[in-house]
Amino acid sequence: MTVKDYPAEQLAHQPIGYWAGVAHQAVVEYTKATLRKEQLTQPQWWVVNLVGESPGTWTRETVAEQMAAFAEPGLSFAPLYAQLFSRGWLDESPDGTLHLTPAGQTGTARTHTRIVRANARIHEGITEEEFLGALAVLRRMIDNTGGDSDVPWWASGAELVGQASPYGMNTDARGE
Repeated sequence: MTVKDYPAEQLAHQPIGYWAGVAHQAVVEYTKATLRKEQLTQPQWWVVNLVGESPGTWTRETVAEQMAAFAEPGLSFAPLYAQLFSRGWLDESPDGTLHLTPAGQTGTARTHTRIVRANARIHEGITEEEFLGALAVLRRMIDNTGGDSDVPWWASGAELVGQASPYGMNTDARGE
């Protein structure tokens, strides 16, 4: 689909809350559709991704606490764990720490590849400058309304070092 052009005078009066909401819904639904190809829900993806990044450091409780900030209210993690255990993706040590099984490692890697492709599609036709400008505007509006415009813990950069951005930026330890 091609984005239709409108006069700047018309776009200048558009409600940002509406467009931010539409963008959020479209991106989240596209991501969820990508995850469904691996028979995963978004919260299941959060679990395997977090556990896979730091093997042996997370328990059921600490994962749920960490994810509560952006999980839908009332989300129960117990069924998520049960599904991942029965699927053979997740295992629990006697000390309560969670680990990805070999099947979980393979599935997580496969899903990560799908997510990288999905993110590239989401960013298609958007320059790095446009993306950074859009983020700056949204963060300023969040700050102007008393919200928290800080970069979230899960996208703070440490875990992104060495990963390519959708714009070809490859960050290293120096942020370059």
